[in-house]
Amino acid sequence: MNRRINSTVLFSVIVLLSLFFPLSALAGEKIDVVESETGFYYTIQKGDTLWDLSKHFNDSPWLWPELWEDNDQITNPHWIFPGERIRLYKKSGAQVVAGTEPVQPVVVAPVKPAAASAQEKESAPFFVYTAIDRVGFIRKPPVTPSGTVFEVQGRKTLISEGDIVYIRPSEPASQGDLIPGSRHTVFRYMAPTDERDATETIGTQHYILGIVEVTQKEIDMVLAKVLKSFRPIQVGDLLMPFSPRHSKIELKPSTPGIEGQIITSEEHSILTGDYTLAFIDKGRADNIEVGQQYSIYNQKKLVLENNEISAKRLPPVDYGALVVLHTEQTTSTVVITNAVNTISAGERFRTPVK
Repeated sequence: MNRRINSTVLFSVIVLLSLFFPLSALAGEKIDVVESETGFYYTIQKGDTLWDLSKHFNDSPWLWPELWEDNDQITNPHWIFPGERIRLYKKSGAQVVAGTEPVQPVVVAPVKPAAASAQEKESAPFFVYTAIDRVGFIRKPPVTPSGTVFEVQGRKTLISEGDIVYIRPSEPASQGDLIPGSRHTVFRYMAPTDERDATETIGTQHYILGIVEVTQKEIDMVLAKVLKSFRPIQVGDLLMPFSPRHSKIELKPSTPGIEGQIITSEEHSILTGDYTLAFIDKGRADNIEVGQQYSIYNQKKLVLENNEISAKRLPPVDYGALVVLHTEQTTSTVVITNAVNTISAGERFRTPVK
């Protein structure tokens, strides 16, 4: 319904906008922000990404998962279209990672002492990854499964949320873990790469499929209900005890002098860039910690005037970044952020250069 806005109301809108968004961000740009009775909405423009919008309106690109979560009409964060409207919510200063620029390390304060106050901990910069429970890992030796899915009610080929599955304990000792009310992660073993000795040299990939809860225990089996299905579950898939992880990841200073390589993406596909999960060849033994950030870079060889390739290399150039989500002894799981170019398996990463 159209309504006339007098000068007093217009002035109020301007004041609200100045409080909600930094005036410096609005200066010199045409930003289509509309006031409504329940908040503010922004119309997507060509070239916009959730990363860029989060940086513009919340002062931090790392809050893009919350922007996505606040707009459930967006089914895929990679695809937002010009003309769509998204709801904007002002985040508190405690959630802002100040001074973050693409491909550059986030400036973080020195590590707080163990006796830091609750307020200090709350104000630490952080990264939100809402799908943390589906993040897999590479471990050597692999996890010993506590059970195996051997049947599903209805004899379905693909098992999904709400289905009842039958689980055979791996050994009598594991039945103590499979008790009614207990939750378990469903997973599958995978080779990390196509190399013949990949599992011996790198480890075994644990591909996370879902979460089940035991509902009934029998003499030689248990029944469980599928609570979450991240990916299709099949007969033959394995179980291990469920350990919840927090989606709010505190950002920490990177370990100095790290130089490593991206092993592969979690889905074994080409690493296309932003928000892709991948594995790296450094872990806890290398002092890698959850919440650290590292730069992805390349270093081309020098081309001489006669088009010959010199043994000398040009200075390295950063073109992407990654955040550590999970660590093992010799490997870690990361999410790639802010990739300028397409990233492939085998790319190098390093401690950010300040």
